Amino acid sequence: MRDAQATAAALGDRLLAWYDRHAREMPWRIGPMERAAGAHPDPYRVWLSEVMLQQTTVAAVRDYFRRFTERWPTVTALAAAEDAEVMAEWAGLGYYARARNLLKCARAVASAHGGRFPATAAALRALPGIGPYTAAAVAAIAFDEPAVVVDGNVERVVARLNCVQTPLPAAKPELVALAAALTPQRRPGDHAQAMMDLGATVCTPRNPACGQCPLGDFCQARAVGFAAELPRRAPKPDKPTRYGIAYLARRADGAWLLERRPERGLLGGMLGWPGTDWSADPEPAPPIAADWRDPGVEVRHSFTHFHLRLALRVADVPTRILPRRGAFLPPEAFRPADLPTVMRKAFDLARSAFPAIEPKPESVFYANQGRTQEEAEHDPGR
Repeated sequence: MRDAQATAAALGDRLLAWYDRHAREMPWRIGPMERAAGAHPDPYRVWLSEVMLQQTTVAAVRDYFRRFTERWPTVTALAAAEDAEVMAEWAGLGYYARARNLLKCARAVASAHGGRFPATAAALRALPGIGPYTAAAVAAIAFDEPAVVVDGNVERVVARLNCVQTPLPAAKPELVALAAALTPQRRPGDHAQAMMDLGATVCTPRNPACGQCPLGDFCQARAVGFAAELPRRAPKPDKPTRYGIAYLARRADGAWLLERRPERGLLGGMLGWPGTDWSADPEPAPPIAADWRDPGVEVRHSFTHFHLRLALRVADVPTRILPRRGAFLPPEAFRPADLPTVMRKAFDLARSAFPAIEPKPESVFYANQGRTQEEAEHDPGR
């Protein structure tokens, strides 16, 4: 037991020394030199970054994080934001349930905790939308609680250090226990970020730079020559393919027909083109009586659990027509960047069927603005 503790302590010291020299610079991070000088991480920025980084890369998140924190610099500011504003700012980042949970959590922190995040992983878990990983990450990084932080990078480092050959996801409990044995009481937040940085920059999924690894002397997988093969993963079942139809209608005055999707489910609460369900054999469901045309293109998009093939139908319609679903958005208020990725793909592919349309990228759309009263009365969304 003492030998294991001594090894963990030596490994931890080596890791932190490496992190002090090679820590990545990130807009949400307080680096090791700043922390040594007495600076403290902002729990709001730590939490926001961790939510954004779920299933997403650091490179993809940087600009979103900058825009969010410029527009909503505190958790109370975010809590006061309109849902549609936040969903529009999130568009393109994917996994839209995160944005809905982001607002729920911000409002809970503002209303029940006076705008201050709880300081322990257990208390953070009680907030809406915060799971075990996010709670541990915020508690460790923002409050220096020795919580066990295990993301994909940490799983990989730990699997290689201990030569764990059980495939994921079955290996997760063992990897968490091994990560817990390495988590120190001293500088646990820096330790968590060091493990992540090591996995992201040195102990990479393919072609790990074992010769540059500060923990190479401790790595059991390197010793037997197959670090690059770990962690093993159980074969994934093939994703099914679903089908659907999206209807893009442009009014004679240039307005576009859009609808807000239900709060629950994929792309919940987001604006999109009216369409059918996504299934093996969807039934046509045009939102308005029109001469619908097939532009001869198809959207192909992959979600976590299925592939989607989305047929497109386009139509020009009179100005005074009323839709059965959705509402028309004036051209000066329409910004394709506010659409989720699959809906933006549909617009990009179908826009050649509307050669006169020239979107104005400088315009900003908020779902409750830019409509006539008649249009608002026929909008089933917010």
